Amino acid sequence: MSHLRLAIKVDVDTDRGTRIGAPALAEMLTARGVRATFLFSLGPDNTGRAIKRIFRKGFFAKVSRTNVVALYGWRTLLNGVLWPGPNIARRNAATMRAIEAAGHEVGIHCWDHVRWQDGLARMDAAAADAEFAKAHRAFADVFGRPARTAGAAGWQADTNSLAAYDAAALDYASDARGTTPFFPHCDGRTFRTLQIPTTLPTLDELLGRPEYPESRLIDAYRRLLAADRLNVMTVHAEIEGMARKAWFADFLAAMAGAGVAFVNLGDTARELLSRPSGIPVARLVAGTVDGRSGTLAVQGAASA
Repeated sequence: MSHLRLAIKVDVDTDRGTRIGAPALAEMLTARGVRATFLFSLGPDNTGRAIKRIFRKGFFAKVSRTNVVALYGWRTLLNGVLWPGPNIARRNAATMRAIEAAGHEVGIHCWDHVRWQDGLARMDAAAADAEFAKAHRAFADVFGRPARTAGAAGWQADTNSLAAYDAAALDYASDARGTTPFFPHCDGRTFRTLQIPTTLPTLDELLGRPEYPESRLIDAYRRLLAADRLNVMTVHAEIEGMARKAWFADFLAAMAGAGVAFVNLGDTARELLSRPSGIPVARLVAGTVDGRSGTLAVQGAASA
């Protein structure tokens, strides 16, 4: 099964996830010789403000399946509501740099996770550019250089965010859910920043669903791996790095035992971009994913 390729992307959403979950994941991955891509939230942790998602279709079903309180903790779930949200980059810069020093790729997840995930669709071009620019400046403050990659909070992307990425001269991004790398086409424009989509369901999209009993989740993931393309799995510092840390350690061991080859998204992007004419253009559209509430950026049909 050595023809199976898997890239791991780590979304780091919260202050607690940055302090505890991200280093735990980095240690596990490094021990396995896996170079992952860590995408950091860099501004205020306003997780508590996500409470307005109660009005979103499918929200209560996900909360009941995944036990959000156990995953995130009350302190995090009240950030930005009962007390000001802590600035993640300022509090955790040394931790972020240590993860890069361990050999992992680093990039931008967002400035304010809740503001981007819940508000991008209502932002105009100037607002989206300003929000991303804050994250870009914070990343440079932490790492001493501009970011080369990003992956949007909540898989939220549109024409305005794609334009901000192009202006920042990113090498690639991982905003969408889809099947294969592509140049995104949206609202009549084709953008320069390569998209490498998440191809596999996330753990929180499967937890608690009767067709995916937890005791068989690793086998389910192994069956979902495709031999004819790059497989991309998004994990979360707050889930696989904390409450489901033991499960993720077992997952990595099982994948290695099955001969799955772990690859890095940045390396893959550079290889693809060395032959850009071979990269297809596809529409980026709003769609839904089983197990996740609301709409998100999805790879659509090929564009001429």
